[in-house]
Amino acid sequence: MLELRTNCEHCNKNLPNESPEAMICSFECTYCKECAIKLFKNVCPSCGGNFEKRPIRPKKMLQKHPASLKRVFMPKNITEANKLIKKYGKIKPEER
Repeated sequence: MLELRTNCEHCNKNLPNESPEAMICSFECTYCKECAIKLFKNVCPSCGGNFEKRPIRPKKMLQKHPASLKRVFMPKNITEANKLIKKYGKIKPEER
């Protein structure tokens, strides 16, 4: 089950369950849309994977399965992120 992390790992923007701005990679690294797409060019700075829009958990399920209370805030080294972008940015996600 997805943790539904509630903030962008890079800029710390709040990303509650209902946020249409939340993007995740296959390891559930969580970023806001601006960081994921504009800054990191759809290349996860942690794993090199791509980002997808995080699903929104139905409100009726949040009581039993709430979003994570754990906030992950680890701003990425842009120089290192750019190396991954250069390596993977022109390769389709399914071919990385």
